[in-house]
Amino acid sequence: MRWSPLFTRLRCSPRAHHSVCAAGAPTRRFRISVFRNAGLGAPMSVSTPPQFDLVLSGGTVLDPASGRNERCDVAIAGERIAAIGSGLAGQAKQVIDTSGSTVVPGLVEGHSHVFQDVSKVGAPADEAHLRRGVVAVADAGTAGASTFDAFRQLVVEGNALRVVNFLNVSVLGLIDFRFGELLNPDTLVVDDALAVAEQNPDVVRGFKIRLSEDVVGPHGESLLKRSIALAEQAGLPLMVHIGETEEPLPVVLEHLRPGDIVAHCYTGKPHGILDGDAVLAEVMAARERGVLFDSAHGKSNLSFEVARRAIANGFLPDVLSSDTSARNWRGPVFDLVTSIAKLVALGAPLAECIRRATVAPARVLGLDREGYGRLTVGGRADVTVLTETSEVVLPDAAGNVITAARLEPTTVIHNGALVETVPWRGGVSA
Repeated sequence: MRWSPLFTRLRCSPRAHHSVCAAGAPTRRFRISVFRNAGLGAPMSVSTPPQFDLVLSGGTVLDPASGRNERCDVAIAGERIAAIGSGLAGQAKQVIDTSGSTVVPGLVEGHSHVFQDVSKVGAPADEAHLRRGVVAVADAGTAGASTFDAFRQLVVEGNALRVVNFLNVSVLGLIDFRFGELLNPDTLVVDDALAVAEQNPDVVRGFKIRLSEDVVGPHGESLLKRSIALAEQAGLPLMVHIGETEEPLPVVLEHLRPGDIVAHCYTGKPHGILDGDAVLAEVMAARERGVLFDSAHGKSNLSFEVARRAIANGFLPDVLSSDTSARNWRGPVFDLVTSIAKLVALGAPLAECIRRATVAPARVLGLDREGYGRLTVGGRADVTVLTETSEVVLPDAAGNVITAARLEPTTVIHNGALVETVPWRGGVSA
């Protein structure tokens, strides 16, 4: 009989030597063993290659978009979620134990300022957001029509996370907080804003006007009307910054359309949403007809006292955002997960806060069509794992503090890849 190279190799193996005769011909027992392993007898045992690249195992998966809130595993293959269920860890190349933590969709930041190196208020997008659990962010009016090209090149194309924006109605944008961009009302150039929005639909998702008196001077109501007309013509929403406006909030709300956004709904500044301990009837009526409200913490626009009373009245923001900027990302805001923790400490349910920081802003920004804000088999592998820490002292933007547990993004996955996170910028306490 003529032997194949397979047998020759086995013949020379020290492990097979005891089954090979001195003359080099295989014994009967050895021949039977080889025939079986070659598929001529009983099938050989072959280990199955791992089905998943990574499995997050044992955490509580909280996905408001689907209503899922249960302990299970999330499996990732490539840039997609491959499976959600129990017992998936044994099929993975890598397993991360998320027991005791909450596994949520990659967070979506609905209001920030990330025009770094051009605007004095611009924070670094990847550093301030992606490495703290946020996979998509909307810049809220830092860029205007005259600075948009730089914003697109430096921020949209210069960062790993998804960036969209609300274009400032002033061509100047928000370059420096010391100088109101609409004190000269002629800086609202409708044709310029329309052209930028039309040419950049993948980025421009609405317009932004800051309506405080130090920004608009005595022209607040006329500039608001012009901004509404601009947004109407473009078919996009308008975000309106409130607090210290010339007119009371009900006057502003009269002009707003369904889908328009009131930013800083928990501001402690004059002309906010409360009348004593109650939410203004005009605010409730505006919400009823589709006007949206954004928490937008910011350096000076979140009051624990206002938020506590509003939440007690059942008034949660439609979008829970941080309004992160270079002025506040080291305090009092820190990041979006800390903004979430603050509202949870004030009585807002965690599941509702996660909804307002994932699927809700994704829908407002049109990012749901790209798969952001949800955990879906076959969908984007963008996942944030939140772990509750010990209690720390956390500040608002009005001089108040609370003692509360923080949320820490202990694992962040973006496009299927692990992101190197950075420590909380508040240190051991705020």
